[in-house]
Amino acid sequence: MLKKLNKVWFKLIGNSSDFSLESRIFHSISIGLIVLAVFYVPYNFFAGLYVACVSSFLLSLFFLYEYYNSRFNNKPHSTVLFGVIGLVIFSVNYFANSGINGSTDIIWPAYLLLVFAISPYRQHLAWLIVYVICFWVLHLVAYYHPGLVKHPFEAGEGELIDRITAFPLPVIAIYIVIKYIRKNYDKERVAVEEKAKAIEEQNRHILLQKQQLEKSDTEKNKLMSIISHDMRTPLINIQGYLQLLNENELEGPTRTVIEQELLTATNSTMDMLTNLLQWSKSQMEGPVVSLMQANLLDILKSTLDMGKTQAAKKEIALNYKISPVLVVIADVNMLQLVVRNLISNAVKFTPNGGIINIDAQLTENECKVMVSDNGKGIEHSKQEKIFSINTEPGFGTNNEKGVGLGLLLCKEFIERQGGRIGFESVFGRGSNFFIFIPRNTSIY
Repeated sequence: MLKKLNKVWFKLIGNSSDFSLESRIFHSISIGLIVLAVFYVPYNFFAGLYVACVSSFLLSLFFLYEYYNSRFNNKPHSTVLFGVIGLVIFSVNYFANSGINGSTDIIWPAYLLLVFAISPYRQHLAWLIVYVICFWVLHLVAYYHPGLVKHPFEAGEGELIDRITAFPLPVIAIYIVIKYIRKNYDKERVAVEEKAKAIEEQNRHILLQKQQLEKSDTEKNKLMSIISHDMRTPLINIQGYLQLLNENELEGPTRTVIEQELLTATNSTMDMLTNLLQWSKSQMEGPVVSLMQANLLDILKSTLDMGKTQAAKKEIALNYKISPVLVVIADVNMLQLVVRNLISNAVKFTPNGGIINIDAQLTENECKVMVSDNGKGIEHSKQEKIFSINTEPGFGTNNEKGVGLGLLLCKEFIERQGGRIGFESVFGRGSNFFIFIPRNTSIY
């Protein structure tokens, strides 16, 4: 029932999108005064208050006319006429209804409040001055000419009825005005808060975009540095060697040493190129992951054998211990690349005759794969940025140069599979890199 009444009420006063706050307040006041007039006109007539009866009737007609034009003809209500009619009616009613002892003084301030509520701000001071002056004039005239004041009510019961019946008018008017002002204030406050949140979210988004652009710019500079320097250097060396062969005949130990150095440089460059292409591809294609259930030893066997061959060239012992029944959930190609990079780094930074151990352990929901070595280790100052594109590539024990993308690629690829990566390292004593990957709960 209450919802239906609210729906009818809002339909009568109009939507906020179609009418201003002042217009909606005017519509509300008009409806309220018209309803009250239905009771006040007959009451004043039977009470013998013919002037008040006529005043109430004319006032209700005025509000009905103005309300209809404003609400349904979309014509702005006349605040000047509204204010002037109020002055005329209250002036007449003041002298016809006991003057200062009547109820007009109760209604007077409330009507001025209505004038303020429906009129533009620029008119408020003028209406205030006009109403105050008229109020003073009426009371002074009545004071010096008391015979002009009529007393239709008897003292006591008549005055009591007059005050009681007049009281609802200012109360309802004040209620309507305050309600709409508070409601409009709350609406504006909520709108401001939502706008502030939207601006804050927009600023956060802009900051995030700025950070992403800065990161992209850093990555671009990094790639350009790699392409311009690290990829160019071995090609220059090969060019120089071929030119040397063309101009001179190299034999014996000199040729063997040069070819060995070129082979080492070429192998490092191939590793660089592989990581560079894989990382660039991952940046362009995004997180495309194909997870599957697979036997860990089966998918890493070829990678481990390649690692043993690579380690044997530096007389490094590479040992691995992986249960043949361990099953994990992973992207096979990504996992192979991660382990291959970790083994390659271990070989690079382990001196001739060193040891590399690869082990796999089960945890509750994960499989921990560890690649440990007794090589150079990582300086403490470099450990914080070890998985960042901004890390400084180091040189291996045989002067093998990295590109600085291998561990970054490992981190991205292992995290895309729902895993994680970490390390422990003591400079001068070796490193232990470990990855956690999801595993199947059943062991075959």
